[in-house]
Amino acid sequence: MKSNNKNIEIEFRSLFDKKKHDGLISFLSRNGEDLGQDDKDVYFFIMPTRLLKVVDNISFNSAKIVLKLNKIGSGSNFKEIEIPIDRKEISRAVDFFKSLELTDNVMRSFQQRRNFNYKGVEIAVKYSDVWGYHAELEILIDSLEEKIAAENKINAIAKELNLKLMTDDELKKFTTRAEEKHKHSV
Repeated sequence: MKSNNKNIEIEFRSLFDKKKHDGLISFLSRNGEDLGQDDKDVYFFIMPTRLLKVVDNISFNSAKIVLKLNKIGSGSNFKEIEIPIDRKEISRAVDFFKSLELTDNVMRSFQQRRNFNYKGVEIAVKYSDVWGYHAELEILIDSLEEKIAAENKINAIAKELNLKLMTDDELKKFTTRAEEKHKHSV
């Protein structure tokens, strides 16, 4: 959901069922800024402390390579490095990273997502075969000095929307199970 030059994401996730998904879409459509569909086909190269992704953004007819400098379940802040690529190069990029043998934990997941801005928090309401129905709540910041304020704002919005944010421990357990189930799905 990166939308400007800020490169540190403060991000939390919440899992829920289809009824909550549909209700959240309805509420945010009426009360937030609808940023539109943002469907993606993503190849994940999951390493012990980092995450490399090749992202085919179907909705925006674009693609990129993304390196998250820490892994889900290791705190709320994610510094990212992004490199735009041509969509025609997606399979080559995937083959390139597979050939480097950075990890044997490679997954592919299609994500249906719709993005909203609600009171200064970007919310991606999503469905994927790996995560099921869920949302990511995010604020982009310039420096870690802004982290506490961003976390507090996200927590307040989650409380208002009746979303239970996953803890780092819950995220680690969930991603470990998901990685085992979907490992080598590419």
